[in-house]
Amino acid sequence: MGKYPPPPGASDIPGLEIAGEVVAGSSARFDAGDRVCALVAGGGYAEYCAVPAEQCLPIPAGLSAVQAAALPETFFTVWTNLFQRAALKSGESVLLHGGASGIGTTAIQLARAFGATVFTTAGSRERCDRCLALGAARAIDYTSEDFVAVIRDETARRGVDVILDIVGGDYLPRNLDCLAMDGRLVQIGLLGGSRTAFDLRPVLQKRLTITGSTLRVRTPAEKGALARELEARVWPLLVQGSVKPVVDAEFPLARVADAHRALEAGKIFGKAVLVVS
Repeated sequence: MGKYPPPPGASDIPGLEIAGEVVAGSSARFDAGDRVCALVAGGGYAEYCAVPAEQCLPIPAGLSAVQAAALPETFFTVWTNLFQRAALKSGESVLLHGGASGIGTTAIQLARAFGATVFTTAGSRERCDRCLALGAARAIDYTSEDFVAVIRDETARRGVDVILDIVGGDYLPRNLDCLAMDGRLVQIGLLGGSRTAFDLRPVLQKRLTITGSTLRVRTPAEKGALARELEARVWPLLVQGSVKPVVDAEFPLARVADAHRALEAGKIFGKAVLVVS
């Protein structure tokens, strides 16, 4: 729809994450024939894609290229926002909106793996059940439940320490109601709109932090630093199998329009992957 245009100099071909085999290029780390996955600023929907070497990661042992293609965008995003910006710690609690999305399924697993109690929202009972299977302590069906009331009940009115939100809009004041003292809200999406009205008093009274970020416009050096942290802290969990990418569907590249229709219709749990034959 043109609402997230590529940064200057980036390819206008869609696709922000890839996996495959290095065919050419000069790098101290990777050689032709190495299996890698990578975060890119554009150009992923293609047979070949150029990417700065520092944005590449080795495909974790035991994972296929299809599984690896589902890693970069969500794992980079969740790591930088949940663990760097929000500083989520073991023993804390977190509310993740959109638990059935690629971001959500990744965040549930990583937050649980690092010792947090996870609450999440999803759009049906079946999708909530799948979130519970990934490690959520409570999954809230936002079509029939008020997440503010559920969080209040589940935490004995204390609230959660961190919220990761992809919705925005009128979720903002409701999110503030859900936060505990010294709570942190990280805004990473605006599916519900970029504008809303809210009362600032809870921010002062509970010493709240509201922050957010985007990933696409960051420099190769910044993305490379994130890649190295992921390789050190998260890649071992993928090798062990305690965290895994959730791939719900595969489509041949020629059926990319069908893949987008499935995503827009809410039929995908986790990720859809385009396969180049």
